[in-house]
Amino acid sequence: MTSNFALGIDIGGSGIKGALVDLTAGDFATERLRIETPQESTPANVAAVVGQIVDNFADQLGDGAIGITVPAIVQHGVTLSAANIHESWVNCPAETIFKETLGRDLVVVNDADAAGVAEVGFGAAKGHPGLVIVTTLGTGIGSAMIHQGVLVPNSELGHLQIDGYVAEKRAAASVRTRENLSWEEYVPRLQRFYETVEFLFSPDLLVVGGGVSKKADKFLPDLTLRTPIVPAQLQNRAGIIGAALLAVATSAHPDGRR
Repeated sequence: MTSNFALGIDIGGSGIKGALVDLTAGDFATERLRIETPQESTPANVAAVVGQIVDNFADQLGDGAIGITVPAIVQHGVTLSAANIHESWVNCPAETIFKETLGRDLVVVNDADAAGVAEVGFGAAKGHPGLVIVTTLGTGIGSAMIHQGVLVPNSELGHLQIDGYVAEKRAAASVRTRENLSWEEYVPRLQRFYETVEFLFSPDLLVVGGGVSKKADKFLPDLTLRTPIVPAQLQNRAGIIGAALLAVATSAHPDGRR
């Protein structure tokens, strides 16, 4: 394939997904391949599965870029945390492990950062010139901050302390499900989270992703904010697309990497 294509791989707690991405269209160029995440999701075991996905697309990919998302803080290829994956990812040289296992150059990025970059590149915030904050409401709350098209990595706004609580312990979508909250009961928790983010960062646009964004009409109209807030558009494609975009950007500007 041409340089207009890159491989994005999205590592989650239950599945590892990959697809070739058309960087011009901002969408999948192939069918997505999904393989179950190993029960013991150590870096070595996950890298072996990622290798299967790379092998599947190798002929079409050629020497194209590879981006891999992980549910962790990632600084210079090292994962500093672990969410829904094995604890051995904490302080792990993940990018080096993947490179040694696959024998290829690649880049490892935070999953929410990848989703945010995709939404700014081709989704709900496409072409937005200001400060965009993308949040993903799921098991926890992921976040991505993009200012004038440039990612500020590892924002981790779900870990803000609000009213004595870690924000995601009160406002993540999983909490609504676990506590069987109605939308009327859940909205005040989202209101408190988003008004705090708004006060701290004065964004120009807020984008809400995660599976719950499919029901945005149930809660977004009831939030009272100065900042426009809209649902994400790319849904579960965002991680793969963003990983591919960040892989190419990092290849082009290696000194400006995360």
